[in-house]
Amino acid sequence: MGLASFWATAAEARQFLGSPSRHEVAVLLCYLLILALLDRGLPGRIVPGALLEDKTRIHYKCNGFLSLLLLSVAFTMGAAMRLYSLEVIAEKGVELFFTTLIFCFLVSLIIYTAGSGSKIKSSSLRPRKTGNFLHDWWFGVQLNPGFLGIDLKFFTIKAGMMGWFFLNLSIGAKQIQIEGSLTLPMILYQAFSMIYVLDFFWFEEYMTSTWDIIAENFGLMLIFGDLVWIPFTFSIQGWWLLAHKPVLTKFAAILNVIIFILGYAVFRGANMQKHLFKKDPTSLIWGQPPKTVGEKLLVSGYWGIARHCNYLGDIILAFSFSLPCGASSLVPYFYPLYLFILLLWRERRDEARCKEKYKDLWVEYCKTVPWRIFPYLY
Repeated sequence: MGLASFWATAAEARQFLGSPSRHEVAVLLCYLLILALLDRGLPGRIVPGALLEDKTRIHYKCNGFLSLLLLSVAFTMGAAMRLYSLEVIAEKGVELFFTTLIFCFLVSLIIYTAGSGSKIKSSSLRPRKTGNFLHDWWFGVQLNPGFLGIDLKFFTIKAGMMGWFFLNLSIGAKQIQIEGSLTLPMILYQAFSMIYVLDFFWFEEYMTSTWDIIAENFGLMLIFGDLVWIPFTFSIQGWWLLAHKPVLTKFAAILNVIIFILGYAVFRGANMQKHLFKKDPTSLIWGQPPKTVGEKLLVSGYWGIARHCNYLGDIILAFSFSLPCGASSLVPYFYPLYLFILLLWRERRDEARCKEKYKDLWVEYCKTVPWRIFPYLY
C-alpha cells in the first residue's frame, strides 16, 4: 500500500469511528476557554465551602446561571447570523464524544502527575496516594486542584451540565429540521432536562456541600463523569427520540409530569434541607426546629425518611426523563438504570465513610433512620 493510500484509509477509519479532527478539538477548547473566562470575569456570589481537615475553607464563585444565559444568547445569535447551525452539535456528537474522551484521559494524567509531585500540605492539595497507579489515577490524589485561580472540580461539573444543556438544545433543533416541529415526547424530555439544568445553576451554591465537592478527590472518575458522562449519556433519550416516534397519550404525558414533579420535590427538597442545615443548624425544616443525632446528623424532613433521600429523588427524576420514550426499548433507560446502580454503589461508600467519621453517632443515626434510599424497601 502506498503512502497516499494509507493516509486515505486512515482518514476513512477516523471518520467512521468519529475520532477527533482539528475542528472538534478547537470547539472543545474554545468552549472550555470561554467558560473559564466567564467564570473568572463575571460577578457571582462567593460561597464558603465545607470546613476541611486543616480548618480551612475553599470559597466558590457561583455565577453559573449568568454564564449559562450569556452562552445561550451567544449560541443562538451565532446561529441567527448563519455562522453555524443550531444542529451542529448534534451532527458532530460522535466526534465531540471521542474528542472529549481523549481530552479527559490526557488532563487526568496531567493532574495525576502534578498532584503526585505536590509538596503542599494543605488539606485541599496534599497528595493522597495509595501507591496503586490505577486507583490513584481513577480516584485522584488531590481534593481540590486548581488552575489559574479556578477550582477544577467545581469548574468541570459546571462545564458538563452546560454541555448537556447545549447538546439537548441542538438535538431539539435537529428534530425540528427533520420533522418540522418537536414531538410531544421530545417536548417533555427537553422541558424536564432543561428545568433540571436551570435549577442546578439557580441553586449552584448547594453543590458546594455535596459529597463530590467536599470528599471526593479529583481524578479521572470525576473528570470523565463531568465532561463525558453527563452530557453524552444524560442525552441518550434525546438521541433515541430523533430516530423513533413513540406514541404518548395525554394520560401518560400527565402521569409523566407528575412523576417528574415528585422526583424534583424530593431531590431539590432533600438537598436544600441538607445545605441549609450545614449552613445554619437552627434553620427550620418543614416549619419545625430540626431534629438531630448528636447535633450533627439531621433526622428531620426528608432526612428522617431515608439516609440518602436525595438519591431517591435523583433516581425518580432520571426515570421521568426516559418515560417519554415509551416502553419499546431499554436503550433510553440506560441512564436511569446506570444511575440506580451507581447510587447504590455510592451509598455503600458513603455509609462506610460516615461510619468511620461519626462512629457511635452513625450507629444511633442508622437506628433512628433505618432506610438507606427507598423507604420500607431498602
